[in-house]
Amino acid sequence: MDNEQEQVEFWLAGPIPNIPDGLQPAAHALLQSERELKKYTADFPKELLWAKVAGRASVGFHMNHLTGVLDRMLTYAKSESLTEEQFTFLKQEGAFNLESEVEDLREQFSLKVTEALAYFKTIPEQTLTEKRSVGRKKLPSTVIGLLFHAAEHSQRHIGQLLVTVSVLKSNIS
Repeated sequence: MDNEQEQVEFWLAGPIPNIPDGLQPAAHALLQSERELKKYTADFPKELLWAKVAGRASVGFHMNHLTGVLDRMLTYAKSESLTEEQFTFLKQEGAFNLESEVEDLREQFSLKVTEALAYFKTIPEQTLTEKRSVGRKKLPSTVIGLLFHAAEHSQRHIGQLLVTVSVLKSNIS
């Protein structure tokens, strides 16, 4: 992708091949989130990964949470239950981990976005309104509801991450 195309937001770049029309906005939002995560955390210092600003979530939390929520929403969209591994990941999303590398957390999300887009390509458009349930309480949703939530939730956390990154970096300048 040349530099001019890279500046165009995904929603303005046209349809993504083999993704149902109804899932194009979710696919665009996930790809935009992935691009922005890479941009905002480029050269982000590891020692600030778990720092909190004004009592708000750390950059490390946002990075883990982006991946975890997308993973959980895909699971529910497939009408599956969460695994013990997913519950463990959920419990540790905000946990300080000195071993965490910014690059590894970025890669985790990129891999999950790739998985999501591959899954989107397998979904017949007419099944997007099929009912699904969420969590132990079996709260009601649909396939498209879950996938849209995964996308908008990712964008929301990218915005929060940007503010946290900006504040933390300004404090070391």
